[in-house]
Amino acid sequence: MRRILAIVLTLAAGPAPAQEAVPNPPAGAYKLDLGHGRLIFRVSHLGFSTYTAFFRDFSADLAFDPAKPQAMAVKAVVKAGSVETLYPDPALDFNAVIAGPEFLDAAKFPDITFVSTAVVQTGPNSADVTGDLTLHGVTKPVVLAATYNGGWASHPMDPGGARIGFSAKGQIKRSDFGVAFGIPAPGSTLGVGDAVGIEIEAEFTSKQP
Repeated sequence: MRRILAIVLTLAAGPAPAQEAVPNPPAGAYKLDLGHGRLIFRVSHLGFSTYTAFFRDFSADLAFDPAKPQAMAVKAVVKAGSVETLYPDPALDFNAVIAGPEFLDAAKFPDITFVSTAVVQTGPNSADVTGDLTLHGVTKPVVLAATYNGGWASHPMDPGGARIGFSAKGQIKRSDFGVAFGIPAPGSTLGVGDAVGIEIEAEFTSKQP
């Protein structure tokens, strides 16, 4: 993290001389840098607020090809039991409640997976990524709106090698995956919403030649 901050400060100081231009990232196999990855989900709580939580443990492999975006592919695995709610009362393990049988049922379904099936470019740096999401033992197609934030082939202060960054958003209905506990009755907001917003911030690295 200190090295990354040093890079940011160096770049913020001004444009690099021409001889120090950062080369573009190459095509190849990349892995998620979890230290710079976030997987957040949001859901309505009683209609009063948008409850926000995230997962601490997930991984992803990306086949990256800037010349052929439609050929890119990603596979991600999320450990359902790593859900983090930041619940403030130590008397209640609310992480265990969300990971428990009423919601994610992580003991029975420990992995949440996403495997891309199609990439359709929607702009110079954006694409819709369709994939099969397996959650709570159910597999359904999901579309993520992804944005490519840039990258480099290497940097003397970055030990990760080549680095690229993406942001993505999507939405699912948890009832489609058999997670219906607490959904409000029709015409009511008394409960926890069915629609779940997904937000992803991810950096991937590769040390391949």
